Amino acid sequence: MKAMICAAFAPVESLTHGDFPVPAAGPGEVVIDVVAAGVNYPDVLIVQGKYQTKPPLPFVPGSEAAGYIAAIGEGVEGFAIGDRVIAFTGSGAFAEQVKAPATQVWTVPEGVDLEVASGIAITYGTSYHALKDRGALKPGETLLVLGAGGGVGLTAVELGKHLGARVIAAASGPEKLALAKAQGADDLIDYAQEDLRERIKELTGGKGVDVVYDPVGGATSIVGVRSLAWGGRHLVIGFAGGEIPAIPANLLLLKSAAAVGVLWGNMVRADPVNQGANMRQILDWLAQGALRPVIDARFDLSDAVAALQHLEKRKVKGKVLLTRHSAS
Repeated sequence: MKAMICAAFAPVESLTHGDFPVPAAGPGEVVIDVVAAGVNYPDVLIVQGKYQTKPPLPFVPGSEAAGYIAAIGEGVEGFAIGDRVIAFTGSGAFAEQVKAPATQVWTVPEGVDLEVASGIAITYGTSYHALKDRGALKPGETLLVLGAGGGVGLTAVELGKHLGARVIAAASGPEKLALAKAQGADDLIDYAQEDLRERIKELTGGKGVDVVYDPVGGATSIVGVRSLAWGGRHLVIGFAGGEIPAIPANLLLLKSAAAVGVLWGNMVRADPVNQGANMRQILDWLAQGALRPVIDARFDLSDAVAALQHLEKRKVKGKVLLTRHSAS
């Protein structure tokens, strides 16, 4: 089969498009004919060997995909050949076929576009798990979303509003903030032009925010912690800004606050029942039209290098997809 191949941990430009062995469904696994795959910033790090996990070389990158069930392994129940599904694969999605544990595969409701669904698992899965399970976000609370114009940030804005929170979206630049507004943000902060700390004080009357959703890291994270209200929760999603912050523990103590780690991929493996229920809820909302994913760009599978470079520039507004046809 054709696939994007990572033969050595190196810059994304080193990836090649070529032939790779067809995956076989082992016990508890399914094989999927890939229609489209989501592209995520961790994919950029994985091919460079800079992520928490390193697949054995050579490997096919790509952590999520949508398509049709092509083969079913021993012991798998609840799926049939031809079913429309999405999958969290960890790796292997940038190919014509990919295999995944059946516990990380979910049926896509009729009427939901498979290309759009291909980019749902990681961003929406992360944000829903973060806000519901880790942040215990309640209706009427105030949620601050940092990096609100990116892939996970936009989903956090949308889901936070859907869960009944007041949402403050913080991002750099008017275009990203306009997207966040369209996804339901109540208030906007352009932290390229405004003092983030002072603007949060102004918007909350000095009270601070109940939950911070933070995929950015660096100095911005410290501002987020300082801006927590009493009993606030700071959700550590990632470090797109490149710097892992040293969060001052005294700030958490003084506010009776918590810094909470969120790693959705590991939680899917550790608690597939709860995370499966979360994903089915997300897909139901998608089918009902309650969620409106933002697609930034589509690339052909063979053009995955360009897609990853697009993410590296950190100009992405929404989701980047790889499809099995010409880019549009």
